[in-house]
Amino acid sequence: MVSKFLFSYCLFIVDYYYIQGTYIIYNLLYFYQLLESIFAQMSFVRPKKSLGQHFLTNKSVAQRIAALAHNSPCKNLLEVGPGMGILTNFLISDSFYLKAIELDRESVQYLRANFRELTVIEGDFLKFDFNTLFEGEEYGIIGNYPYNISTQIVFKIIEHQHLIPWMGGMFQREVALRIGAKPGGKDYGILSVLTQLFYRVTYEFTVEPGNFNPVPKVRSGVITLQRLETPLCPEGLFPRVREIVKAAFNQRRKTLRNALKMLNYSMELGENPIFERRAEQLSPEDFVKLTKALSIANQKT
Repeated sequence: MVSKFLFSYCLFIVDYYYIQGTYIIYNLLYFYQLLESIFAQMSFVRPKKSLGQHFLTNKSVAQRIAALAHNSPCKNLLEVGPGMGILTNFLISDSFYLKAIELDRESVQYLRANFRELTVIEGDFLKFDFNTLFEGEEYGIIGNYPYNISTQIVFKIIEHQHLIPWMGGMFQREVALRIGAKPGGKDYGILSVLTQLFYRVTYEFTVEPGNFNPVPKVRSGVITLQRLETPLCPEGLFPRVREIVKAAFNQRRKTLRNALKMLNYSMELGENPIFERRAEQLSPEDFVKLTKALSIANQKT
């Protein structure tokens, strides 16, 4: 009898502490998740030099950039490199369907904790398949672009211009000026020509270094790109135009006659006065005309 009582008592004690232990563990897990959520909403993302991060801190500037997107024709919008979401705050609205792509894991966690309604894609913008976004529909692109990959970002957009009717955002001012530069100036180059074959570039405003963390050594410039209704370059001709533009500007101090020799095009057009000019003297339209003429001459040989 006593042994049965002791056995039952032991079972009671075990059950009691098991239940209590489970309850304590459950509460500890809940408390941990609560703290994690609170920490995520209160924490700050450390800007990483390796990623070229300079976080915008001025909300007024962010609001001005966002206003450009709200005035664009896009109903779908992709934000590149949101960081801590200072621009995101002004982009989330009923005006368009917003997604964001971010490479920095710390920023991704912060964004997912603080913008639960936002679709955050963790990945490298330069390696991402543009065709998988928005179910094949067109979309605009906006962001405070990392200085160290800003030129590559523009080239990526040019390659997918059929999907991207509009782009806006902030670049290092020097890069922003190069994108919109006109023939004859020192800023005019490969980036200028290839961009302007498909987009009308507008320089919107300058942003001083004190508006960022960490403070950069250079000023920034905000620009917008509006796709031309009729591109200056037919899509099938673009690879050859790009080849000629790069060859011409890689030896920009030489005349086109000498700069293009390495491409082995026919010299049938050698007497054309255009070959006595330098790359910086040709407009984007001139490069298209030159490419067409060289291609025709080459086919005859």
